[in-house]
Amino acid sequence: MKSFIIAYMYPDLMNLFADRGNIICLQKRMQWYGFPCKVQAVHIGTALSFDEVDMVFMGGGSDRGLKSIYGDLASRADDFKQAVEDQLPVLCIGNAYQLLGREYETAEGMQSGLNLCDFYTTLAQERMVGNIVLENSITGQKQFIVGFENHTGKTFLTDKASPFASVIKGYGNNGEDGSEGINYKNLVGTYLHGPLLPKNPHIADYFIQTMVQRRGIRTDWQHTLDDTIEWLAHEQIKSRVLKGR
Repeated sequence: MKSFIIAYMYPDLMNLFADRGNIICLQKRMQWYGFPCKVQAVHIGTALSFDEVDMVFMGGGSDRGLKSIYGDLASRADDFKQAVEDQLPVLCIGNAYQLLGREYETAEGMQSGLNLCDFYTTLAQERMVGNIVLENSITGQKQFIVGFENHTGKTFLTDKASPFASVIKGYGNNGEDGSEGINYKNLVGTYLHGPLLPKNPHIADYFIQTMVQRRGIRTDWQHTLDDTIEWLAHEQIKSRVLKGR
């Protein structure tokens, strides 16, 4: 079987708060399920064909890191947007998520986003930080999601955009409307660091299943991994947050 390829965008500049752990999680779970998987690091100037990869991941970065990669990513925007329309799985964290919208605010003022999704981000007066518990049904049934958020961006979705999840406890997109992240086709943008996927194996498997289905591989998807440790970490965070500890 030809290896699955996950494009890891700008790993040297966009890797705050252990976001690289999402890549490690995805690759290992793919291998444990019996699917060969390679990670393709994409740096500024690296050639990339979105038609030749099975998923795109970009972690959060500093404002300086975001500014450094903006021009290179903007040059790929048309192809990236078409790939999203073609159902390519994408996961963007933190300010990489902010970059997907119409515009986002930094200390230097409003900056143009890639305009892949219909939302915008402003600066909050106070940082929104802490563990967070969400609920969503991206896997087909309502389930909890846990993570860690640390952002000063306040993201507001338009009526045309759908959030990734609903906030049970925490701030989410803006600390006001109870939404967190964005979900468009197979693209997910979220503020959840930590990293997100090791503590939420059901979300990791959502991306894996999506990659497999896009390949047209016929398989009766059955969860066969022992996720005892992963769910223990998940439940400990959820319990602590919901109990207010």
